[in-house]
Amino acid sequence: FMSETAAALCLSAGYRDTGDRMWQTLTLFFALLPCALVQLSLVFIHRDVSRDRPLVLLLHLLQLGPLV
Repeated sequence: FMSETAAALCLSAGYRDTGDRMWQTLTLFFALLPCALVQLSLVFIHRDVSRDRPLVLLLHLLQLGPLV
């Protein structure tokens, strides 16, 4: 998850260097929006169901576990 975000940021920097603003903006949008949505969903999940172990397993299967 972290390496994918880092790769998207490096790609965005490459687009900035070549002067391609549209692709830079789209790359940043599609890299940062999922991070914000993951954080928002984890806030609601942990507030509603804090002691459910199968839910934690499901979060790890969906690759949301490192943010828990």
